[in-house]
Amino acid sequence: MSLLGKGAMVIWHDIAAGCESDYNEWHSKEHMLERVGVPGFRRGYRYQALAGSPKFLNLYEVDDVATLTSKPYLDRLNHPTPWTQKAMGYFRNNNRTLCRVAASIGNGVCVDLLTIQLAAAAGRGEALGSWLAGVMPALVERPGVLGAHYLEGDLAASRTETEEKRLRAGSDAIADRVVLVGGYDAEALHEVRASVLAPAALVAQGADEQQQAAVYRLLHCITEPDLTA
Repeated sequence: MSLLGKGAMVIWHDIAAGCESDYNEWHSKEHMLERVGVPGFRRGYRYQALAGSPKFLNLYEVDDVATLTSKPYLDRLNHPTPWTQKAMGYFRNNNRTLCRVAASIGNGVCVDLLTIQLAAAAGRGEALGSWLAGVMPALVERPGVLGAHYLEGDLAASRTETEEKRLRAGSDAIADRVVLVGGYDAEALHEVRASVLAPAALVAQGADEQQQAAVYRLLHCITEPDLTA
């Protein structure tokens, strides 16, 4: 898959015990519909972990990062529905990162998705970013891989205070950089993490040693045309 637009919001989180059924219903039947209805939102996803953590991943593709701090979107965040007010209390270990899409290649919607959260070592940010952007096309050539994307977190935008944020337990973590690799074969994604994007390989290209990776499977995807179908 190639991401639609130049911005993305990536959210990793767990859900409180006993609340997953209501969370899944809320996210599919209200929340994603509401979000993709905001001007500039193009596509929304919910994934569940096959390996690694947190258990859930939400991904939204948007026209650009400015969409994620726009008045229409902030109005939604600051006036949550009753169901959203309830659901925000389920969230645990939340990482919500607003991103600029630095590189994206692929086609279609992928059922399996590898995510890597990482940061650059001191003084290595430019070199790491250049290498990550350059390696994305080669990843898509690998068997079982259909899309590869390199995102850079916007710290200031991600820290915007909203009513929804205040309803969640604890503060949101923010990723410095994000790599997404999608495909139809989860084992192919594990192989990418074990080779080209292995922890030591990323460190050699300028990444900090602290990294977090997980492989997810798609539960639901909504696009703009779905709202009028």
